[in-house]
Amino acid sequence: MRLFVRHERELRAYARTLLPTWEAVEDTLQEASVVIWKKREQLDDEADFLPWARTIVRFEALKTRRRVARDRLMLSEETIVMLAEQAAGLPDDGLLDRERNALRRCLQQFSDEHRKLLLAPYLSRGGVREMAERSGRTANSLYKLLGRLREKLSLCVERRLTTATDGGMS
Repeated sequence: MRLFVRHERELRAYARTLLPTWEAVEDTLQEASVVIWKKREQLDDEADFLPWARTIVRFEALKTRRRVARDRLMLSEETIVMLAEQAAGLPDDGLLDRERNALRRCLQQFSDEHRKLLLAPYLSRGGVREMAERSGRTANSLYKLLGRLREKLSLCVERRLTTATDGGMS
């Protein structure tokens, strides 16, 4: 389990490439952790944990996907398999950590209110609508603001990553 905890962020990010919602990711990681625990004796070398665990997450993601296949916005199983294979083959060059650091630093540049709005869709279902009700604004106006904030955030992250690869972090 210590290996699972150590690599949970990578496994969560991998699962997110395969699944449409964070709720599905959470369900899948729960199921995958049970399978990993049951099959722990099959792992020969700790160095092989991440690829082994990714395979388990992939199969659990496909099971989750089948359960929610009624959703018309789901990708085909063939596409999911292709994405899984591509994501599994990506070198671990620290890009995820650099992206996470850039995102964290960029989020700090926003006001508390804007930061809460940016995070609302990822923290709870209906988070933006709840914020709209509490603030007396329409959900539509908050979604428009959210779109503009996401664009600013994306540009900030891209700028930081470009600066980091060009030789220095701003």
